[in-house]
Amino acid sequence: MRIRIVSGDITAFPADAIVNAANSSLYGGGGVDGAIHRAGGPEILAECKEIRRSTWPDGLPTGRAVVTGAGELPARFVVHTVGPVHGMDDGTALDSCYAESLRVAVESGARTIAFPLISAGVYGWPKDDAIRRALRGMADAPEGIDEATLVLFHDGDVAEAETIARELEISVGE
Repeated sequence: MRIRIVSGDITAFPADAIVNAANSSLYGGGGVDGAIHRAGGPEILAECKEIRRSTWPDGLPTGRAVVTGAGELPARFVVHTVGPVHGMDDGTALDSCYAESLRVAVESGARTIAFPLISAGVYGWPKDDAIRRALRGMADAPEGIDEATLVLFHDGDVAEAETIARELEISVGE
């Protein structure tokens, strides 16, 4: 399995599945969540509303993941996961976001997946720890995933993530 770290816009990333750092409502919001809903179009929201109606009426719990179609995005699927707010979790739920996202992606038939840095935005998770947890989670991908990519929004974050990958002895390639 290949792990990549790139800078870019996850809504334009060509993977079988892209991961949405969603809020529990699944109805879109700010940051990555809002960008994915805007770029993907109304089909994603319609599927999220059906998930809320049929499976998670009280909202998707932190650390869990569900999959929808990708609407107008260049991916086949969107995996929605709810990251924890920093200070309200010891990291267990954040680790679960990666494991659960990979699990539902494989169940959907995805072989390539792209992640944003979950919880490191408005949820306040320290970036270096979020990167460590992302890379460890991606390195533990189940059989069936050929490539996992960490898509970082800022160019400077790529060098930091590559340094952390070396510290963790996780091989990353372009």
